[in-house]
Amino acid sequence: MTETDYKGTSLAHGSDVDSSRREGDEGTFIGFWFYLMSDCLIFAVLFAVYAVLGRSFAGGPEPTHIFDLRLLAANTAILLLSSLAYGMGMLRVEADQAGRAVIWLVAAGILGLAFLTLEVSEFAGLIAAGAGPERSAFLSSFFVLVGTHGLHVLVGLLWLVTLLAQVARHGLISANKRRLQCLGMFWHFLDVIWVGVFSFVYLSGMVQ
Repeated sequence: MTETDYKGTSLAHGSDVDSSRREGDEGTFIGFWFYLMSDCLIFAVLFAVYAVLGRSFAGGPEPTHIFDLRLLAANTAILLLSSLAYGMGMLRVEADQAGRAVIWLVAAGILGLAFLTLEVSEFAGLIAAGAGPERSAFLSSFFVLVGTHGLHVLVGLLWLVTLLAQVARHGLISANKRRLQCLGMFWHFLDVIWVGVFSFVYLSGMVQ
């Protein structure tokens, strides 16, 4: 076999590897989109339940009595900034700048943790004031909807910590980039859901 043949074989093999990798990435992203669509259905059901039960106060506290819009607006801004930080981190990932990517991703995680901490504090305050999920149908549907979103944020944070450990160990290999992209879709999805929660649950409750 001539040198040209060797080069041709090498190029063909490299092309096959790249093609297989692209197909694998596409399969992963399509599968993850299906997961996100199933999650959308879960939240759609929870929103529907809240729409039905959200005015059943059973003589208990109403939204205007328990919601602090200033705190909620701050919490919303924190989550949006977390999503922005994650986006900046992904730009560094695509540029193969691992150090800067990690800084932005850690910032996204810290902001996500701050959001979750404020949400847990809100829940603890409501329960301490006698406005727990057992008090009325309104509060039950509220705790389930907002709590499910918070649980997703917690999962996202654990996922992020795991991926940061993988990046620290293996660098920005193709598999880690793909996983970070999937987590990015999940993280931005949670932002969209939270905007719906803030608008439909908190804002509409305050102007009823």
